[in-house]
Amino acid sequence: MKQINLVVLFGGQSSEHEVSCVSATTVIENIDSNNYKVIPVGITKEGKWLLYEGKDLTELKSGEWINKSKPAFISPDASEKALYIIEKNSYKKEQIDVVFPVLHGMFGEDGTIQGLLELAKIPYVGCGVFTSSASMDKHYTKIVVDQLGIDQAKHITISKYDLNEMENIIEQIEGKLVYPMFIKPSNAGSSVGISKAKNREELVEGIRKAAVHDRKIIIEEGIIGREIECAVLGGISPKASGLGEVVAAAEFYDYDAKYNNNESKTIINPELPKVVADEIRKNAVQIFTALDGYGLSRVDFFVEKDTNRIIFNEINTLPGFTSISMYPMLWEEKGISKKELIDKLIQLGIKRYN
Repeated sequence: MKQINLVVLFGGQSSEHEVSCVSATTVIENIDSNNYKVIPVGITKEGKWLLYEGKDLTELKSGEWINKSKPAFISPDASEKALYIIEKNSYKKEQIDVVFPVLHGMFGEDGTIQGLLELAKIPYVGCGVFTSSASMDKHYTKIVVDQLGIDQAKHITISKYDLNEMENIIEQIEGKLVYPMFIKPSNAGSSVGISKAKNREELVEGIRKAAVHDRKIIIEEGIIGREIECAVLGGISPKASGLGEVVAAAEFYDYDAKYNNNESKTIINPELPKVVADEIRKNAVQIFTALDGYGLSRVDFFVEKDTNRIIFNEINTLPGFTSISMYPMLWEEKGISKKELIDKLIQLGIKRYN
């Protein structure tokens, strides 16, 4: 059987560059080399595209891959479906059958890379342009989910340009929400730029911090409860996994608590009333479907303390594949190995275009 040429894109220009490199390592390690020819293409933080020609995947994590690569890029020309590889005095083309964009955050999970692949008419893993864009932007995700009647935290969205009228903005926020509050960039993943405010001074500081990462900033009421996550997999009839619980070592699950604090942990199949667990799984599929999801997503919720009220938090259309990532762990618990899961995702990407 002819091998399928699979480009694995990793790195990227977002604040999640390093996480993407780790995820890509896991993905590549679990691709069946009998069925797929893996073509690793990294994108530097500056946006340069490079074909990695090394053999040691630990170099993806260390950043050494950049020194063992040559310039390469995907052509947007739909008649070619090709990767251009730049040699010293010439170039060569490698045909592409499918792309796995293991890119988290901006310029990877927000519909931009999906748009390029749509232009090039190259099959790819994961959600399409609209789903990626709308799900990456928490403000617009909330608008879609609001139509479903699923509970969300009370919130207000402001612009970074409103910072010139900070006093007025703070009064508006305090008029709608009570402390503690969470401040989030509307477009960011892995909890980058998120902070918790217990008073006005911390609110101002949090808004300024979030504005570094995005021009839209969401301020939400604090929810006291458990953080529960659900994986969704599939195309026309997507399925929900079991549930996982995040137990943060820090006050909340920010980037540092997620990736740098070994005391943060995840629990598979946490104890929850069956009616609550079933509702979360149903809501996860409903949200995924409403956003026109395809392939994979992880949908996150809060379960409020004392009331067990289910509150939608966010959806991630390209969840991590690191050793601590919930998405692959949830499917492994269901008997689907990483190798099988990655193959399913690739085949779903190909099937969409058949």
